[in-house]
Amino acid sequence: DEMPDYSFFASDAEGVTKVLAGFKPDAMHPGGDYIHRFIDGGVLQPIDTDRLSNWPDIAPISHNLGQPVVDGKRYFVPDGFGASSLIYRTDLVDPSYVDESSWSNLYDDRYAGRLAFYDSDRSAVVVAALVHGFDNPFSLTDAQLAELRPLLEKQRDLAKFYWTDITQLEQAMAQGEVVASYAWNQSYQMLLSEGVPVKYVAPKEGNLAFFEGWMIHKDATDLDRIYAFIDAFLAPESGAWLMDNYGYGTFNLKSYDLLPPERIAELGYSNIEAYLETVIFFSNLDPAVEAKYEELYTEVL
Repeated sequence: DEMPDYSFFASDAEGVTKVLAGFKPDAMHPGGDYIHRFIDGGVLQPIDTDRLSNWPDIAPISHNLGQPVVDGKRYFVPDGFGASSLIYRTDLVDPSYVDESSWSNLYDDRYAGRLAFYDSDRSAVVVAALVHGFDNPFSLTDAQLAELRPLLEKQRDLAKFYWTDITQLEQAMAQGEVVASYAWNQSYQMLLSEGVPVKYVAPKEGNLAFFEGWMIHKDATDLDRIYAFIDAFLAPESGAWLMDNYGYGTFNLKSYDLLPPERIAELGYSNIEAYLETVIFFSNLDPAVEAKYEELYTEVL
């Protein structure tokens, strides 16, 4: 019953690098769009879902996100997700923001120096691609990336900052220094709890979402405890707590029966299965493609 030891990483890219360099945690909880970095690195052992009592309640639509099954063996089990969407101060922006709900709001000249964005080459390029009308944001060609450069440059010139710490974003929005930003569910819940007039919307070009879950290191041996630990994370009670406290979603469909319907509606999950079918989940990028996204982003910034 003792608590496990944790090691935190600042980004998924850092986590992959650390594990491939020799760090050996028993269980790992990365973003699902990095699954194949771990699989290709040969650092995982297959997961036996028969040892997870809560697996049958995990939404089927999530089972193959990130293509976690290779040669018939599963290396990742999803447990939760979060929106990567648009947040704004309702009292400080034009009403058209409310009506439009578009990623293009983050490129609005009227709010130069009062916009913010997540400091991520992948997010910046994908959002720009959606605004530009490309339907292949995770596999852009060289020509498409070249077309996006002016939009990325415009965003750079309009942004007050690119955030890495959500606290930085939340403080700036609470103080009115930032009126709109790319944000996660957690910031919306935090600002609402502090009485800050904000709205969190699904942009018309596509509502992005990340998903997370569990992997087991190939050298892990205390498997009974590891599976018990993962199974506890997959439990409906764990998912309900995650939603109620942070606003993130859970793939355990039984969790949605544990909170009042009005709370589920407030979180935007009244029809969770329909929600999961409409969001655009971040996808694994081919390493060569990702290198080009990073190169463009670095050059622009």
